[in-house]
Amino acid sequence: MYHLPLTLETPAANLALDEALLDAAVEGQLPGEVLRLWEPAEFFVVLGRSSKVAEIHAAACRQDNVAVLRRPSGGATILTGPGCLMYAVLLDAERRPELRSVDRAHELVLGTIERALAPLAPGIARHGTSDLTIPAVHAGDPPVKFSGNSLRLRRGHLLYHGTILYDFPLDRIATWLADPARRPTYRGDRDHRQFVTNFPATRQALESVLTAAWQANEPLVHWPRERTNELATSRYSTVEW
Repeated sequence: MYHLPLTLETPAANLALDEALLDAAVEGQLPGEVLRLWEPAEFFVVLGRSSKVAEIHAAACRQDNVAVLRRPSGGATILTGPGCLMYAVLLDAERRPELRSVDRAHELVLGTIERALAPLAPGIARHGTSDLTIPAVHAGDPPVKFSGNSLRLRRGHLLYHGTILYDFPLDRIATWLADPARRPTYRGDRDHRQFVTNFPATRQALESVLTAAWQANEPLVHWPRERTNELATSRYSTVEW
């Protein structure tokens, strides 16, 4: 697998790069499967493909200059920023036919990540559709989420991407995100601050174990720069799509 540790200058460009990598994979322009790791330099909100703007505090986002964008994959609305490691894997469903099943795709990717992180913290588990959790501080309390993930499958290639909170200012989530329209059963009535947590590891440790788990040993020298710029200035300049 190839490794692309690349954070671009703007939120739009960073989201566009994930989709541009999928486009390149579909067109046969990538040398192989890819792991991308990056971390935003600023806070911004990302709506899922079918998420509603009502899921955010739009006035607060405007007041605080927090960009609001949309991604092409499903899943819930998220807030990301410094202290949240973002990852994307581009996988070939021709080589891995099990990826054509959504459930199997979640199992393969989240299973790989879970095994990679296991030496860093005990009790990692999968909950909901595609969340990763660790046990709550107090015994008997429900688990707390540190990672949310989503996918898009197109013409035999899978984009699977997500978040790992590790040093994130969790109190800020409720400033810009409203209560979600849908809640996984294990969340119950917990608010954002009660529901999420930081994974107890450094960014360096996370990047090291993820790179090893995916055997992403080759640098991806040429990435789809032109397609990224095109998507960033068109598709990712608005949430109305």
